[in-house]
Amino acid sequence: MLHIFQPFTPRGVKQRQRNARLAFLVMLLWAALPCFAATTEQLPEQDLLQLRRAVETARGFSDRYAAEVWLVGMDSRLKKFIPDRAIRLHLLQEIYVQAKQANLSPQLVLAVIEVESGFDHYAVSYAGAQGLMQVMPFWKRDIGTTQDNLIDINTNLRYGCTILSHYLKVEKSDLIKALARYNGSVGQTWYPERVILAWERNWYVN
Repeated sequence: MLHIFQPFTPRGVKQRQRNARLAFLVMLLWAALPCFAATTEQLPEQDLLQLRRAVETARGFSDRYAAEVWLVGMDSRLKKFIPDRAIRLHLLQEIYVQAKQANLSPQLVLAVIEVESGFDHYAVSYAGAQGLMQVMPFWKRDIGTTQDNLIDINTNLRYGCTILSHYLKVEKSDLIKALARYNGSVGQTWYPERVILAWERNWYVN
């Protein structure tokens, strides 16, 4: 099993101040999944029903309380990207499950999706990368089947999480290098910085 929840020491980055900031952020990211304070938001009855259904059908959580805490905490953060609560909750469930199966932090996956597609699962890049996590079609040949639909949310998340987990293993848990590989910008740090800053800005909870 891939073990990535450990302190990180970046190597080969020229600027010392940038190194220190990135190392600090990554160590925070690999901390145990944070607990969220109970929400004080007064939700409409329809929204409460949607949340209850999401908790009841949540997969991958240790218990219902863990599901409720995580879903409520991330739902409020995802709202500015996806206005529809039912769609948000379904997406969060799938992100959590696929991330955990790949031994990734769900918050890291949220940050990658924010940078890659802005949560538009129909997104297609000029290079042909598709879906939420902007997966290149050649991966279907390597780790799936040619019939796989990378625009499909669950398929895209499964591919993206599997690929990122693979690169973390290749780079011996070096998140900066693994993210650069994921983006195809090996030897550069601009993409890892964008992902880590997105996580810090929108997905981290102390």
